[in-house]
Amino acid sequence: MDTPFIPPFSIARLPRIEFGCGSLIRLPDIAGSYGKRLLLITGRKSFTESEAGRALLSRLQGGGFSWEVLPVSGEPSPRFVDEAVASLKDGGFDAVLGIGGGSALDAAKAIAGLLKPGNSVMDHHLEGVGPELPYRGPATPFIAVPTTAGTGSEATKNAVLSVQGPDGFKKSFRDDKLMAEWAVVDPDLLATCPPELIAADGMDAFTQLLESFVSTRANPMTDALARSGIMAVKDGLLAWHEGGEPANEGRERMAYASLLSGICLAQTGLGSVHGLAAPLGAFFPIPHGVACGTLVATATRINIEALTERQGGSPALPKYAEIGRRFAMQKGLNGQDARQYLLDELTRWQEVLCLPGLSAYGVTAADIPRIVANARGSSMKTNPVVLTDEEIGRIVAERM
Repeated sequence: MDTPFIPPFSIARLPRIEFGCGSLIRLPDIAGSYGKRLLLITGRKSFTESEAGRALLSRLQGGGFSWEVLPVSGEPSPRFVDEAVASLKDGGFDAVLGIGGGSALDAAKAIAGLLKPGNSVMDHHLEGVGPELPYRGPATPFIAVPTTAGTGSEATKNAVLSVQGPDGFKKSFRDDKLMAEWAVVDPDLLATCPPELIAADGMDAFTQLLESFVSTRANPMTDALARSGIMAVKDGLLAWHEGGEPANEGRERMAYASLLSGICLAQTGLGSVHGLAAPLGAFFPIPHGVACGTLVATATRINIEALTERQGGSPALPKYAEIGRRFAMQKGLNGQDARQYLLDELTRWQEVLCLPGLSAYGVTAADIPRIVANARGSSMKTNPVVLTDEEIGRIVAERM
């Protein structure tokens, strides 16, 4: 049988997507299709106190809705989810609205999944933690509204849960039934993001796109989306971070890139940066986006070195070169020089965005073996090359 021109691939369930400036105005109609009783889950700096939040609540009130508000402070833990489910499961909610950054959306996703079953999130698959019983559902309809541009949680089936400390972990509760019914992505909601959040979240989105592009599970459809998202980051992130006249366009590009990063990672998995970000975020108070942003240049270089040495025919090598050529806007740039251009540009972004080294969060050389030992979760399994412990340790050591 002839080799197909386009190899077979599968795309898992996605939310319905409403994208565009001002799209939040559609939220009452979308939520109303499920009923009039809502659970609104927001971040610590509550959306409900913002101008956009007050306008939304006014429209909901005018539409005859009732609701309860649950704020999320920091990354959600299994205990937070379980306590919320125990106190809210009899609330008669028709839908859960998650409005906020990745932590608020992850919390909302997990709570929406468990309000009806009513059991502990620790009963289910958490990547090696707990009994890992299958999730049966049903989930309460979940509508995701991001107010940052980074995690892409609005388009994934993963609810990332964290326990911080020496015995901590950062794992995903995941199932297709947890996917949002709708993702309402309104770039206007990003207008109040401070520069440090723009930097961290933007590098998270970029890392998700790049790792999806070179993942061992990448396919032609995710490649097309990842290319589009990567170029949106190239044209949007620094412009938004710097402010001024180009910021509005940059903000729209980054809202788009973040959405695509979630779609891609949900289909392909990620790579070594996210493999390391999990234990770093569990053991140290390092924000996820900062971990990604400070590691991605070094991790990409070590991936390229390992691929060149051991897997010269890997499709990831020409993909890294393709992004380098696109960034340089030089179609004739050869593979090695194009990959070096990409690495140089990522290092420049790291510096311009003022992303600190890991030692700023208490990471020391003595911590490297423990970090490496806990870095081989699901993300590392789709890295384009199997890295040795020594190579993983080098990524950490060089970003101290």
